Amino acid sequence: MTLIVLDRDGVINEDSDEYIKSVEEWVPIEDSVESIARLNNGGYRVIVATNQSGIARGLLDLEALTQIHQKMHRLVQEAGGSIEAVFFCPHGPDDACECRKPKPGLLHEIARRTGEPASDMIVVGDSLRDIEAAWAVGARPVLVRTGKGERTLTKHRKRLEGVEIYDCLASFALRLVETAEAAD
Repeated sequence: MTLIVLDRDGVINEDSDEYIKSVEEWVPIEDSVESIARLNNGGYRVIVATNQSGIARGLLDLEALTQIHQKMHRLVQEAGGSIEAVFFCPHGPDDACECRKPKPGLLHEIARRTGEPASDMIVVGDSLRDIEAAWAVGARPVLVRTGKGERTLTKHRKRLEGVEIYDCLASFALRLVETAEAAD
């Protein structure tokens, strides 16, 4: 497995129930951008897959989203890493699209565009919908406790049995890279 698909809000950056609507509101979680660089240096490709219903709700537009993602890319590059691509769903929960997680549309599109089987992906998220999207395509799901992760774990503990759980993206990246290096 060389493709890591990260949810954005709550995994890479601090989440907000008020939505992340501007560059100023996009604040990385401690060590998250360095963790992406660690994954890259360990031989992993990193892609972001994120629901952005704030667009459908009129809370931000594509220009603001682009600026947020430019900041994310820049900070990751400054840390020595890269995000290969960002896939996002701009729809609201009632739009009946196929790309809004927990539906698997974003992951299928990532597989199509990268040529990597979806079943070979590791999908890291902080919500049940991230885990369900991973399950839907046969990917390896990972839950982090940051963002809504702790709440997700408390509410769905039984449903999440067997899912790998880490405190944060940094602890996941460290473990994954160390395990891979030890296997070599």
